[in-house]
Amino acid sequence: MTWDAATSVADAVLYEGYLLYPYRASAAKNRIRWQFGVLVPPDAAAVTGEESSTRTECLCEPVAGAVLRVRLRFLRARARSVFQRHGDDFVPVDSLTVDGEDYTTFQEAVEEHVDAEVAVSALLAGVVTVPFEVPPSVETSNLGSAGRVMRTAMGLRGELTLAATALDGPFGGVRLRIDVRNVASCRGDADSRGETITRDEALAYAFIGAHTLLALTDSVFLSSIDPPEWARAAAAECVNVRAWPVLVGDPERPDTMLSAPIILYDHPSIAPESPGPLHDGLEIDEILTLRTMTLTDEEKRQARATDPRARAIVDRIDAMPPELLDRLHGTVRYLRQVTGPADIMEPAAPWWDPAADGSVDPDTDSVVIDGVTVAKGARVRLAPRLSGTDAQDMFLVGMLATVQAVLRDVDGSTHVAVTVDDDPAAELQHVQGRYRYFAPEELTAVPS
Repeated sequence: MTWDAATSVADAVLYEGYLLYPYRASAAKNRIRWQFGVLVPPDAAAVTGEESSTRTECLCEPVAGAVLRVRLRFLRARARSVFQRHGDDFVPVDSLTVDGEDYTTFQEAVEEHVDAEVAVSALLAGVVTVPFEVPPSVETSNLGSAGRVMRTAMGLRGELTLAATALDGPFGGVRLRIDVRNVASCRGDADSRGETITRDEALAYAFIGAHTLLALTDSVFLSSIDPPEWARAAAAECVNVRAWPVLVGDPERPDTMLSAPIILYDHPSIAPESPGPLHDGLEIDEILTLRTMTLTDEEKRQARATDPRARAIVDRIDAMPPELLDRLHGTVRYLRQVTGPADIMEPAAPWWDPAADGSVDPDTDSVVIDGVTVAKGARVRLAPRLSGTDAQDMFLVGMLATVQAVLRDVDGSTHVAVTVDDDPAAELQHVQGRYRYFAPEELTAVPS
């Protein structure tokens, strides 16, 4: 087994919010970073608002001899400091330009992972704890005679705790539990100055964007979101703390699961139209690409100096051909599940333009309500549903209204546009084309 099927989605989780538009180190939003999956040492948790552990629980159906593979992935913060030479000394600076290349002080990140492999039978017999350490590192690069760049990363310590419990009942199944804990300490940094630990200090010892990948040999996981009926009660009893397990990879082979610090659906995937990561949390590719195109040359120069990933984003967008940008405008993907790619045809007229379709006319179309044909100008009494709709609809129950149009959407549903008779703004709303919309079953016909 490999992690290939899950890596692209896991990478998107790992770098979610890593850098925010406009990708410059000087931007305020890039000075308060790391929003998802941050696990700090226990002695920093109470004062930083972050946590030191996560728990994942999920269900599986292991065969005899099944092996569970776990990969914990996270980013480790690495301070990149720029120094300018002054005689025999090096003085820290925010940025330095050497031979036309900009170097900026910033907090980078290094990908780390920890692997564990254990038989499910061993987990059923008892808890297995896997301690791990990531050693500190210091790297120095000279910038000729002008200065130098120093990259410093603190050492990390943590542990994975794995356990399994057989489910009650005749159907079998096993509940897996994976705890991830940061067991390092960063108290020394603050104690040396008699100060409280800051979030920036704690981040140097944190697991950032922490998530786990789980895989089973010759066995399957059960969906935590939509489990089979026999496992629904057991799935509801699973406890997930700052973790959200979903199936990833081939839907026909549910042997891999991603436990993420953000909410996802089962089998998430990267849109094939996306040309590369943008890192700016939850943004739309097209909008963010267009906004990046508007950066000035100076702003792009600063972004490129911020981080190699920012440089890659700006370079990719600068070189993007128009046809690739057009692909970001969107696609109606669900039609392909029905017709297949080869059968999709361009419509003769735009589907979104009512004037282009002579088969519909909101001014003359009608709908039958209580055996009465209702069209524009008819009067109806409102009986809106009081759940799953606008909460303010409760104030409209029983009111009389005038139908202004009968409309049908692309899915074939009918909607009746009305103005409320006792509303003093009804005439103004009619002029502006602002109506209230109801389904036919939410209306009662009023005899003329």
